[in-house]
Amino acid sequence: MLDAKLLRTDPDRIRRSQAMRGDSVELVDETIVADQARRDAIAAFESLRAEQKQLGAQVAKAQGDEKTALLARTKALSDDVKAAQGSVDEAEATFTALMERFGNIVGDGVPTGGEDDLYVMETNGTPRDFAAEGFTPRDHQEIGELLDGIDIPRGTKVSGSRFYFLKGQVARLEFALIQYALDKALEFGFTPMIPPTLVKPSAMDGTGFLGQAAQDVYYLPADDLYLVGTAEVPLAAYHSDEIIDASQLPLNYAGFSPAFRREAGSYGKDTRGIFRVHWFDKFEMFVYCRPEEAAAQHERLLGFEKEFIASLGIPFQVLDVASGDLGLSAARKYDCYGWVPSQGKYREITSTSNCTEFQARRLGIRMRDADGVRPLATLNGTLCAMARMIIVILENNQQADGSVTVPEALWPYLGGLKVLTPVV
Repeated sequence: MLDAKLLRTDPDRIRRSQAMRGDSVELVDETIVADQARRDAIAAFESLRAEQKQLGAQVAKAQGDEKTALLARTKALSDDVKAAQGSVDEAEATFTALMERFGNIVGDGVPTGGEDDLYVMETNGTPRDFAAEGFTPRDHQEIGELLDGIDIPRGTKVSGSRFYFLKGQVARLEFALIQYALDKALEFGFTPMIPPTLVKPSAMDGTGFLGQAAQDVYYLPADDLYLVGTAEVPLAAYHSDEIIDASQLPLNYAGFSPAFRREAGSYGKDTRGIFRVHWFDKFEMFVYCRPEEAAAQHERLLGFEKEFIASLGIPFQVLDVASGDLGLSAARKYDCYGWVPSQGKYREITSTSNCTEFQARRLGIRMRDADGVRPLATLNGTLCAMARMIIVILENNQQADGSVTVPEALWPYLGGLKVLTPVV
């Protein structure tokens, strides 16, 4: 949520941000009107309450007809106070509902555009020349089937479209990635967490996932709980309604959890394989820090993602995400796109977002330092999304005979296994 003071002191900044996001600029004026109505309602209520207290003092001293008249006025005033309180509650609700529609203020330097506008910051590694090696690269589904490690037909039979089974060598590959990611998280200074994957509406709404992303969220109405699409949600809500001493910051958590996504808007997209699925496992980094340190922490998270991907030998690019594709909570976002040989292009495999104070305001998370109590900043970043990392490992490390060489960094986690071999 935005700081209400910004609405009064610099509404043009919010208008510019809304325009960059492709969101309603008119919402700013509508919210300014609602804010004034809210403050007017509060002022009217407080005026009546002051009169009510004054009358109470007068009644205590009055006698006879004067006291009778004052008591009658007190009763009428009590009704007016209740009505004024109702007006305040209604005005507060209207104002809050409007404020919750705003996305975070787009950060300085964020490029303008939407989902299809890709701003490449850097390219790391060189894709293999499969033509020079004399064979056409298979896609990850075909490789997985040769390894008897990815079973989509039975995933569909059991759970429906966009579900899958990992088995045998490929299942072992995921377990190796999990353990490797855990070790890297510890090396990077993160506290490992296994968070709940069912959360209350307050946690989902507080992190901004019931706004633009609501169509992709799974909801269990009988329990009034949501399945999370990322460990970011429970990790953000972990300190909700708390005040953290600034001396403890930054707090660094790495959460491992399944991620559930309806992919409601992706009909017909990436229907083959396990690139765009309804469930996958993921290690997510999450940071609480001072607002003035958030930009530096964002670069730090990106550095960890780059180091992790590079350590697995995957060619990749770093993208500065355009303003219209940031999502509700992010002020700035960097994505890493890994090379997918069968598609001849780079595809998203990790993402890191600087959410500044936006989520903290919604979740009631504050810090206490020498300047008093104020909101802190939150950031998140993908350390390893298992399904997509498996895709780029299988495709980039495939051999002509259908085998797959294992990245050296994973050898210790596979009992020294260096090659995944076809079994069918």
